[in-house]
Amino acid sequence: MTLNPRQAITLCIALSLCALLVVPGNFPGLSSDARLTLAVFALATCAWIGTPIDDTYIALGAGLALTATGVISSDTLFGTLGDETVWLLICAFVLAAAVARSGLAGRAAAFLVSGARSVRQLTHLTTAALVVTAFAVPATSGRAALALPVFLALAKVLADRRRLVVMLALLFPTVILLSAVATLIGAGAHLITVSVLWEATGERIGFTQWMLLGLPLAIASSHLAAETVLLTTTRRADRKGPVHITVEQLQEHSEQPVTGAWEPAETRCALLLATVVALWCSEPLHQVPPAVVALIGAVVASSPALGTVRLKDALKTVPWSLLLFMAATMAMGVALAESGAAKWLVGGVPLDVPPWLFLTVVVAVSTAAHLILQSRSARSSVLVPLVVAAAVGAGVNPVAAALASTAAAGFCHTLPASAKPVTLFADIPGTPTYAPRDLLRLSAVLAPLTAALVLLFAVALWPLLGVPVR
Repeated sequence: MTLNPRQAITLCIALSLCALLVVPGNFPGLSSDARLTLAVFALATCAWIGTPIDDTYIALGAGLALTATGVISSDTLFGTLGDETVWLLICAFVLAAAVARSGLAGRAAAFLVSGARSVRQLTHLTTAALVVTAFAVPATSGRAALALPVFLALAKVLADRRRLVVMLALLFPTVILLSAVATLIGAGAHLITVSVLWEATGERIGFTQWMLLGLPLAIASSHLAAETVLLTTTRRADRKGPVHITVEQLQEHSEQPVTGAWEPAETRCALLLATVVALWCSEPLHQVPPAVVALIGAVVASSPALGTVRLKDALKTVPWSLLLFMAATMAMGVALAESGAAKWLVGGVPLDVPPWLFLTVVVAVSTAAHLILQSRSARSSVLVPLVVAAAVGAGVNPVAAALASTAAAGFCHTLPASAKPVTLFADIPGTPTYAPRDLLRLSAVLAPLTAALVLLFAVALWPLLGVPVR
């Protein structure tokens, strides 16, 4: 296999780091387990950055190497697959398959956007609809796939207003990515963060607490992004023209019904989804874990009498590769924490700084990390263990630091390849969409705005909601 210059440089860096770690005289304060962990961690990170090898394959190889060398036990490696957060995501995808099969999402979106009478109203109503989908569909790629038919219907209705279509093409992935922070199931990176915090600090963030902290940020950042997309993509003349989209127009370009009386399957699916979300949100009252609630919902959604999708069809929609990736990276996080490698890595970093400055650095690094690591889950796998260890040393609440890092890492809009939703909406045959220069223009404005917003929430709002800075 011939390596390109970037891959060759990345490989040289990884091998150089490993060579330094192997020499016994180097880094005298480092245990053998920590050395092995850092070597595997460096190789995996460089492979994620500089090679085309599948991210999951790299993560599994790293987890296997840590197990084979005795850094972690096989129970730790395989036990991560049984973690309740993994089961939560599996069941959430089954529920999402039921929602998609029923056509409920398209009907709800049509109801919202048909009320728009101006371009700005259309932009923010679409944003509101996309934020809500974070509670119905896990992971950003799943939400993007569900939202694509809605966008195509809108694009055909607005075919004579090209700039508005391009604006909507950019709006959909932007809001999908930024609103993921609203829920624990919004991205696989969130589950990795929760697992790392549990292993490193013993603190467990539940569905309700995450929603309490993340939903306000998701709403604020999504609508801020919507306004930014609108102003950077359209001209004043484009925004002045009235908009009148009817449900009947959307129905002409939609395969599933978006008007008329509800089908029994849609009614059952809506009631089930509302019940599951309500039980998730009221966990402190009934003490039933979110994963158990999701499992009950998945069983009902796929049942012969009440369901809208067969279980075997729903399970085909589950991204098993993502789940294996999460499990392997959770094991890597355990190794970093238990071997002392994470603590050693941040030991040389000056941590005697004010909490706001520490969080500023964390948010800035996490925001820019998508330029190096394209996988959102990989970014959290690399950053969160280090951020948690550094936060403890700096006297900053590790929960606040980890949440700020994960929220900031949700920004990944600079390049078409930065995130799957951005890639999906960047190339749609027969439909005008955005060019790389549009992404760069948006990113130049939106990156500092979202970073500042995350920092504001971490320093000012989250302490009021039970997550102090110290």
